[in-house]
Amino acid sequence: MKKINAIGLQEDKAEDLAKKLNELLANYSIFYQNTRGFHWNIKGGNFFELHLKFEELYNDLLLKIDEVAERILTLGHTPEHSYSQYAKKSTIKESKKISDGLIAVEQILEGFKTIIILQREILELASEANDEGTSALMSDYIRFQEKQVWMYSSFLKKN
Repeated sequence: MKKINAIGLQEDKAEDLAKKLNELLANYSIFYQNTRGFHWNIKGGNFFELHLKFEELYNDLLLKIDEVAERILTLGHTPEHSYSQYAKKSTIKESKKISDGLIAVEQILEGFKTIIILQREILELASEANDEGTSALMSDYIRFQEKQVWMYSSFLKKN
């Protein structure tokens, strides 16, 4: 007989989801810090526009970091919280000091690509586990981030 957790999910599936969500949490945390660095260090002709866009993005990432950590807790597990663990688990790597807006936007697009692919994997796991809460969260994130990819790509004239 399979064990069921407090929210009615099979414990083994909830554990798999929590592990993948911790991977997402690590990627979000590095992406967040990179974006803060872009915000702080941006220079040049698009300074005012990008400075604001990067601030909007890192504020959104901060909210998502909290939501992902709380989802891990809801699943009955513990979210990672140290940057040393984030650096080990994250596919997104820490960026160096970047002041060129075009390079920063390219890195943001790469970050979104990594995050969206990982969220699609989590969405599939959540579906298999009948975890509507995680599925809804990932669907909302993906929809919003796909639009962000379109807008940042348009800025670079890649669309």
